[in-house]
Parts: sequence; C-alpha cells; structure tokens
Amino acid sequence: MLDARLSAAAAYVRPGHPAADIGCDHGKLSAWLAGSGRCPRVFACDLRPDPLEKARRRCAPWADRVDCRLGSGLEVLAPGEADDIIIAGMGAETILDILDAAPWVADGRYNLVLVPATKHSLLRLGLARRGFALQEETLAFAAGRWYSVMNARYDGNTHTPDAWFCLTGKTTGQPGFGDYCAQQYPKLKKYRLGLAPGPEAEAVDGLIRRLEGNT
Repeated sequence: MLDARLSAAAAYVRPGHPAADIGCDHGKLSAWLAGSGRCPRVFACDLRPDPLEKARRRCAPWADRVDCRLGSGLEVLAPGEADDIIIAGMGAETILDILDAAPWVADGRYNLVLVPATKHSLLRLGLARRGFALQEETLAFAAGRWYSVMNARYDGNTHTPDAWFCLTGKTTGQPGFGDYCAQQYPKLKKYRLGLAPGPEAEAVDGLIRRLEGNT
C-alpha cells in the first residue's frame, strides 16, 4: 500500500515505460510499479546496501521485471535504459546534484518525477534555471507534513521564475493548498530574520503577506 506521497509519484509514471526508482529505500514504489503492470521494467536503485536488499526482497515476486542496482544517483543507469525517472525522499540540493551529474537527462524524452524532502522552492528554481519545465505538481500529505510531488521534463527554456512560483509552483488552488502555505510560512519568516533591510527583505515581506492571505 502506497502512502499519498508515493501514490502521487506513481500517478506521474507513464504506463508502458521502463522506470528507475532512484533512492528506492524500502522498494514499495518499485514493487508497485512492477506488480501493477504499469512498467515493463523497473530499476530499483539505492546508494546503501541494506535498503537495497530490503527492496530486493520486497520486489522478489516480480524479479523478472525489477533490476536492483547499488550505486549513487543516476550513475547506475546507462542513458536510455529508463524513460521515467523517480527521485524521492531527498533534499532539493541532492536532487539537483544528481541531475547535474547526468547531463543526458537534459532531453525531452525523459519524464522526471521528483519528490523533494526539503526546500521545494530551491528545487523549482533550480529546475527552471537548468531548462526543466514543471509539467504538473500534486500536493500530498504523508507522515504529518505536506509534500509537493513534481513532474518535470526538459524543454531547454532556462529562466528564473518569480518568487511566488518558486514558493508554490503549480499547487495553487489544490486541496491542502492553504495548509501547504501554512507549512511554508514559518520557514519564510525565519529566513526573513536573517536579511538586512533592502530590496530582498521587502520582497520577502511581500511573499509573507501573500502567504498570510492563503492560509
């Protein structure tokens, strides 16, 4: 049984395409993708041997469709082995580092499903500056907090989105949006405390007021 976060991630994986679950941990998502028949082949990948062994055991009933690989990020894959790439449960910086280390993903054929554990705003900004467009996002509540599950694809349009988009992306108006804003609010207030008076502080004040209007 997948929680809301992994269910939202699974929904963005295209049926009939091979998929890679990077940082698969317990292997629940990998097992679901293979067991449901959504993906003809699944690469369950993790940096650590113990979680990968757990994933291997969980995926054992579909061993003919699941390839478990030990290694860092996308280094475990050859370009083209998987069309859909899921990276979940890592901080935004780590996700961006993984993408930077695999320049071959800068290709519109690859469907990225990204679930940052922290710093959603930084990931949205980093994707845009690297030419990855957010196709869709889904808010999901799991383990006592809100996550944004992001679907992105490379289109080569490198740009810097405005601050409100970085903060909320395509989540506006979704069920839970007010609670998501409330979750962002104390983080932005804390960030504001470290700013000296000036244009950036004024811009952050504007974002804080906008968040207050949505909570």
